[in-house]
Amino acid sequence: MRTERILLDPEELPKRWYNLVPDLRAPLPPPLNPATRAPIGPDDLARVFAKEVIRQEVSTDRFIDIPEEVREAYTLLNRPSPLQRANHLEAYLKTPAKIYFKREDLSPTGSHKPNTAFAQAYYNAREGAEELVTETGAGQWGSALAFASSYFGLKCQVFMVRASYDQKPYRKHVMNLFGADVTASPSPLTGYGRGVLAERPDHLGSLGIAISEAMEFTVGHPHAKYALGSVLNHVMIHQSVIGQEVVQQLAQAELTPDYMIGCVGGGSNFAGFAYPMIGAHLHERAGSTEFIAVEPTLVPSMTGGRYDYDFGDSAQMTPLLKMYTLGSSFVPPPIHAGGLRYHGCAPTLSALVDSGTVRPIAVGQDECFEAGRLFARTEGIIPAPESAHAIRVAIDLALEAKRKHTEKTIVFNLSGHGLLDLAGYAEFLEGRSKAGTPQSSLGPRSTPTAAPEGPRVRIPSHPAG
Repeated sequence: MRTERILLDPEELPKRWYNLVPDLRAPLPPPLNPATRAPIGPDDLARVFAKEVIRQEVSTDRFIDIPEEVREAYTLLNRPSPLQRANHLEAYLKTPAKIYFKREDLSPTGSHKPNTAFAQAYYNAREGAEELVTETGAGQWGSALAFASSYFGLKCQVFMVRASYDQKPYRKHVMNLFGADVTASPSPLTGYGRGVLAERPDHLGSLGIAISEAMEFTVGHPHAKYALGSVLNHVMIHQSVIGQEVVQQLAQAELTPDYMIGCVGGGSNFAGFAYPMIGAHLHERAGSTEFIAVEPTLVPSMTGGRYDYDFGDSAQMTPLLKMYTLGSSFVPPPIHAGGLRYHGCAPTLSALVDSGTVRPIAVGQDECFEAGRLFARTEGIIPAPESAHAIRVAIDLALEAKRKHTEKTIVFNLSGHGLLDLAGYAEFLEGRSKAGTPQSSLGPRSTPTAAPEGPRVRIPSHPAG
């Protein structure tokens, strides 16, 4: 069976990023100053972010030009990336559905994260910063920023959530190879980290804590700037190269997707993948595609959180953002999908969920590893545990199409490979996973754990025949 790939020429790489904000049906609630509850201005962010990054964060322009230096760097990331059909998975499932996936696993660090890392590093280097500081969950974002910092001649300091620091030691080595200093968070490098450790020396950390440490470290170093890998809108804008390529590829193949699916921690890979298509639907007031955002059942910000103003970090140093949140003090369990262990979700995505434009679904860790195993055995790609959340729902929808004898086109974002996540897969294969959770839901947004229509079809452990 020949694998189908929809390719773009290098000159078809987007020349502009897309910004969803002008196409939202209602104005996006502004970030608030935590002291005054008044909307913050660009000057309030100037100490920690590059000026151009701030300008993009508050921009209402639908398109923003991509600097030529960044476009050149994107070719190093194997952009444009293929849109590939999962022919072998379809055949195994015996489904009439067509399943396609965007190959964001082909970047040098193995995920979509460099799309914004290179943009942020470029702007900071151009404005005279000497060091970038950040946090990372599973390590994909830290690896991407370390790579981009090295490319543009910057130092890099990464605070890595302790649970992932211990689970995924090779991510740390990747960052070190690119020249970054990596510290397990909570750490003794900051006052906030020392306070957390004093209260609980064995704390497993959280992205909220790591963000607090990165912010504090940045403020204490005059030549350093902070870089964020998700949540804020400038990150969503940079990631839109993914979705713009997808729109071109679908048009080239004369395909209209019934479903577009992405996993969600903070929201960057889902946004980059889906926002250009969502924006077209909102702008034209038409379109039949259903957009599905998938999160872990143990960190259910969209399906179990509240839509309200909250801090982006545990120390409550950041502006207040209107988002779906489990609370800034929430400490997630140490699931292996470390990139999805965040208490909140992007304000733009939260607005889309609140309006019903995007449907969130929560799935469990073991069933995601099960989907990842099947994807590896049929398509030859070991997906990141984060991406396996999207694969799980894609499989469920394909099986639903099989039960109903309906042809559907399902497209998901393969946000990264799992070659540095083998310890998690090993625990699953050996039956030692501690995070088995309820089965995924294809029910309404308000009842995320309701049963899907028809009987559940379990994925067998071994392909038949």
